[in-house]
Amino acid sequence: MNDPQPTAEPSRARRPSGRDAKRASRAARAASSVPYITRRIPYYEVLDEEGLVTLEQNADAILEEIGIDFREDAEALAIWKAAGADVQGERVHLPRGMCRSIIQRTAPHEFTQHARNPARSVLIGGKNTVFAPAYGSPFVRNLDEGRRYARIEDFRNFVKLAYTSNALHHSGGTICEPVDLPVNKRHLDMVYSHFKYSDKPCMGSVTHPDRAADSVELAKIVFGAELTDPLTGRPKTMLINLINVNSPMTYDATMLGALKVYARANQATIVTPFILAGAMSPVTVAGTVAQTLAEALAGMAFVQLINPGAPVVLGSFASSVSMQSGAPTFGTPEPELVLYSMAALARRLGVPFRSGGSLCASKIPDAQAAFESANTLLPSCLAGVNFMLHVAGWLEGGLAMGYEKFVMDVDQAGMMHTLLAGVDLSPNGQALDAIREVGPGKHFLGCAHTQANFENAFYRSPLADNNSYEQWEAEGATDMARRANVLWKKQLAEYVEPPMDPAIDEALLDYIARRKASFPDSMV
Repeated sequence: MNDPQPTAEPSRARRPSGRDAKRASRAARAASSVPYITRRIPYYEVLDEEGLVTLEQNADAILEEIGIDFREDAEALAIWKAAGADVQGERVHLPRGMCRSIIQRTAPHEFTQHARNPARSVLIGGKNTVFAPAYGSPFVRNLDEGRRYARIEDFRNFVKLAYTSNALHHSGGTICEPVDLPVNKRHLDMVYSHFKYSDKPCMGSVTHPDRAADSVELAKIVFGAELTDPLTGRPKTMLINLINVNSPMTYDATMLGALKVYARANQATIVTPFILAGAMSPVTVAGTVAQTLAEALAGMAFVQLINPGAPVVLGSFASSVSMQSGAPTFGTPEPELVLYSMAALARRLGVPFRSGGSLCASKIPDAQAAFESANTLLPSCLAGVNFMLHVAGWLEGGLAMGYEKFVMDVDQAGMMHTLLAGVDLSPNGQALDAIREVGPGKHFLGCAHTQANFENAFYRSPLADNNSYEQWEAEGATDMARRANVLWKKQLAEYVEPPMDPAIDEALLDYIARRKASFPDSMV
């Protein structure tokens, strides 16, 4: 029911009251829980037209002259041969412009990934940005236990933390590897956990074609009769899935198998060359960009040959390696330049772009973790990444998911929401009434505009300590990691499971039980 409208003299504007300020605060909090970000700031560009054309031509040279291996998949080779490629054994040579033409003919510029809660569905592509947690870590770390192997309980915890975070829009995929479950069956528990403990969109399994098929079947159970997208007439895209290229210039049978399952089901694939520059690509930015583009073009075109119109995302994961030790490094300038270049090339191609996150090599959530993560997250936002994996939790080059690091990263992701929203030029944002009211020589702390906006005037970190030294000391003199330790425990304690139809839950559990009983456990 609407509040009754207050009466006022027509000639006199009503001063905002405390109730107005609280209303504004509630509205701002609701607005902060958006399903995805729509950017209102320009893209940051590092290359001009000539430079981008040069890199596109170099990618075409790689595809035509060197070629891409499609290994142990006779069907893939037959598909390429029928499309007009030059297939020599497992090596596929692609004429200049062929991949680009195939992709631009049918691949969508943007697409919706549907969530089981329609209010949380995400639009991927265009000026939109979706934040998802980190992916793939076999270990977890927290201040209480240190570093240990991940368990299914940890996986569920991180799904819950992602669900409760307004700054994250997506539940992610293999947030951590639950090594207490059989390798060949754990995907069932992971996908179920995403659907059960969150109503945000999620990712499927890619470690075997059968596991990809299981992911699709579980999603079909969740969506039930609503499997067709009324806007496209095609099956709804319920899952987005990470297909890593085995760089340099190789697709292996596992990734190809999962790619084909998802493409045929109209589920989205993120085709991502996984590159540690200096080991899996040349040491130069331009060489890495050209190779990344060539590898991704081949995979995205292959998706379109399988199912024209199936959603694809151009992915780029590029880091450098230490020339002294060979260890991966993060937060350095060269991968940032790759990121900016690849984002521009994806826009020219007309497909969504995936990259970025909060990457670091640090083993603990310390200063190194903070600055390396910031040096990846901020460029990712400025570049125009559409689907950003690894936004929260990444430690140790991706080997560990950190509980404290997770909530620290979420805090930074919240700040990026504000940055990407740009400058508010509404009458409230211009604040001329406040300037007129206060005038010269006074302060704005008590004016009506400040009172109406104070709760949401600036981003308010749940972790940063801005108090005096004396107050900080009186409250325990804790550093950010300790404060983060308290926060993630509080969030898990206050977690409330999103509602799910009991019949859907029962059907999911029945499918999982039947599948698990149909083949023996394996740890490989």
